[in-house]
Amino acid sequence: MTASYKKYILNFKRPSGTSRGVLTEKETWFLKISEGTKYGIGECGILRSLSYDDRPDYEQKLKWVCENISLGKDRLWEELKEFPSIQFGVEMAFKSLASDDPCLLFPSEFTSGNDSIPINGLVWMGEKDFMKKQISEKIEAGFNCIKLKIGAIDFEAELALLRSIRENFSAREIELRVDANGAFEPEEALQKLERLAMLGIHSIEQPIRQGQIEAMARLCTKTPLPIALDEELIGVVDVTEKAELIQTIKPQYAIFKPSLIGGFKGTTEWLELCQQNEVGWWITSALESNIGLNAISQWTYTLNSNMPQGLGTGSLYTNNIDSPLEVKNGSIHYNPGKNWEFKF
Repeated sequence: MTASYKKYILNFKRPSGTSRGVLTEKETWFLKISEGTKYGIGECGILRSLSYDDRPDYEQKLKWVCENISLGKDRLWEELKEFPSIQFGVEMAFKSLASDDPCLLFPSEFTSGNDSIPINGLVWMGEKDFMKKQISEKIEAGFNCIKLKIGAIDFEAELALLRSIRENFSAREIELRVDANGAFEPEEALQKLERLAMLGIHSIEQPIRQGQIEAMARLCTKTPLPIALDEELIGVVDVTEKAELIQTIKPQYAIFKPSLIGGFKGTTEWLELCQQNEVGWWITSALESNIGLNAISQWTYTLNSNMPQGLGTGSLYTNNIDSPLEVKNGSIHYNPGKNWEFKF
């Protein structure tokens, strides 16, 4: 068994705004495992400035993985707890290697094209007119769940955008989720949540910056609007610490990004803890290429969740990998009649 890796830069079609700044490109790494004539592909989807493993020795660790690939998936996963995106890439690559088709990791009604996964339509931060245009496009494309990233422009302007949707669509017609990416200060958060709640918002992701455990716990107790933890989960790798975090904060929801929290195994640990503590959840991609999005989507389908997931980022790039993944009528589909176009 041998392994190699390759860096790949994904270029955004349009600069995409977050509360941390504007993204024009996204770095990712592909891991290839070969055994005889068979091979497997995994994606190590690091997010610089956000990933727990945004470290100077990241590529050095990838090289170490390739040199020690014979240790196997489970042993490598344990050795890579400081590198969650590489954990995921390793899991994905071994699963791909074990399959008759390296891109068919979890065969199901989804991969046969007989079923799909409902997803939210993502509206990126930007000027008011740009965000309004995105909202119209998502509604016209058949999305009945829309997620807006907020916190970059004036809060009153963001409220006006949300209000304009509610003037035309009730909460039963369009589910609205917002993601603050930690943009609110703790002392102002509750007041802002109260104003958002008046607009029938489904939930808000990470209203205050991660790491403020006591403040987040107080907010989850008092909030009129369900709170979903997102960045709060990043860097918590020990199962005992994960349980303590969920039991202390008691959020209404948790959002799982496998590339940021240790792949399938790391996500499953969080998922089981949330189920034990009656915390809702959904799965979200983290700007991976279609290689990573494919693995996350196929796995997500096996979890049998009826909530809209956050899996529609594959169309953001000019140079993404052509794949059978398609977004239609507010859902992500796998078209088995389309071929993958991928050269490592």
